[in-house]
Amino acid sequence: MTTPTRIDLSRPEGKGLAAGTLGLWGSTVIGLASTAPVYSLVATLGFVVLAVGAQAPIVFIVAFVPMLFIAFAYRELNNAVPDCGTTFTWGTKAFGPWVGWMGGWGVAVAGMVVLANLAQIAAIYFWSLFGDGSLSENVPLVTATGVAFIAAMTWVSWRGVEIGERIQNVLLGIQYLALAIFVIAALWHYFNGSAPDATAPTWEWFNPLGFTDWSGFTEAVLLALFIYWGWDTCLALNEETKDPKRIPGRAALLTTVILLVTYVGVTVAAMMYAGLGETGTGLGNEANADDFFLAIKDGLLGPYGWILVVAVMISAVSSTQTTILPTARGTLAMAAYKALPKRFATVHPTYKTPSFSTIVMGIVASVYYIGMTLISDDFLQDSILSLGLAIAFYYAITGYACVWYFRRDLFRSARDFFYKGLLPLLGALMLTYAFVQSAVDMYDVDYGYTVLFGIGGTFVLGIGALAFGVILMFLWFIFPRSKPFFRGESLNRDTEVLVPDDTASAGRSIDGGLA
Repeated sequence: MTTPTRIDLSRPEGKGLAAGTLGLWGSTVIGLASTAPVYSLVATLGFVVLAVGAQAPIVFIVAFVPMLFIAFAYRELNNAVPDCGTTFTWGTKAFGPWVGWMGGWGVAVAGMVVLANLAQIAAIYFWSLFGDGSLSENVPLVTATGVAFIAAMTWVSWRGVEIGERIQNVLLGIQYLALAIFVIAALWHYFNGSAPDATAPTWEWFNPLGFTDWSGFTEAVLLALFIYWGWDTCLALNEETKDPKRIPGRAALLTTVILLVTYVGVTVAAMMYAGLGETGTGLGNEANADDFFLAIKDGLLGPYGWILVVAVMISAVSSTQTTILPTARGTLAMAAYKALPKRFATVHPTYKTPSFSTIVMGIVASVYYIGMTLISDDFLQDSILSLGLAIAFYYAITGYACVWYFRRDLFRSARDFFYKGLLPLLGALMLTYAFVQSAVDMYDVDYGYTVLFGIGGTFVLGIGALAFGVILMFLWFIFPRSKPFFRGESLNRDTEVLVPDDTASAGRSIDGGLA
């Protein structure tokens, strides 16, 4: 008698992350915090108005469309493959290891560059609260403080999602309180007749056919795309939510809608209060473009203008922490599937966080920030301007991956056709256009602050950062330990993803597990 073959019914043990930690509320909070809504508005609104004038509100609505379409792609892919590697994992399953690896690199580049910027902004605004403002212009002091902020937020991220989520609840609450104060004060001044340039709202502000300059329109939309970026952080935490297949996708969609209402509402209030003039506190004044809060805070809130300064600082600090989360989990996933050295897959035994990846992220961001500052602040600013290339790059990969991964399901129902096919494809095509148009614009020597090799420094830094990923990918390909990944053995379309299988047995999430 032969002995029957034992069938292995075991399931993947996961990557070791803390399952069941976040509910819908916690995931949404982290998604919102990642976008740094206050800072994003401060850094972008003035330039959008310069580009399109009174059409600024409709620009934020138009830019919302590709973000929403890509959010559908994230939701559908997450329902099928709830893996913290997100773009890396989905890109690999759809198109193979090379595309997937570069998608993961796009996420890492965007996180590293924006961390340096956020740390600098947080430090500048922190020191602007003291003295006559000279401290905020002290480069060594600001740089050291920025590095300290990165170190502090790296520790919070390393310490656990729970403590990070509690902190983000507070920080995001302060941001939205400040925005509410801003809107109420702006409207009060408008209706009271004390606004410096009261401008009555008109439906023309929302007219999608009211644009007269195509280049200005595309420039404004590209700027607006940046301020929506970051909502996908809640997808990178999918393995740590109470319901990995449903909650992250819902949180992503909810985050994008809340951001749309926030950005359009604040923009309308600002235009009603300050107007579009090219002098004084007008939003059309180029001198105010890089920070309209500072330009109007004293007239708007009087002695309480510091509230807006604190809000911007908190927004930058908050986003510093949430930016570390997706990048660390992305590299954790890459290591788990042998696309990076095994050390990156290390998870803290107590805190259940990607400990090594988190620490490396903090160190790399600090070194990058210090290095760029030592070379020239202009290089740092141009690298930030180039950020849109990395964002459009990996969002577009996600959209195309959704269409290709579900290609056999697209005609099973109208829902599948739209949410798995048409809408993600449209979003990906829009972002591909954004990538190409951005690259063309950045190539011009007049774009940004630097010129390298006779062309725009922003183009060199943006494309160069992505090209550097190609070099790193081939370097890792040389090592024998990478072969299972590049041969499609450790991760392919049929591979079971390494996620916690049964989250129902996990404890109640810290935010109540709202689903």
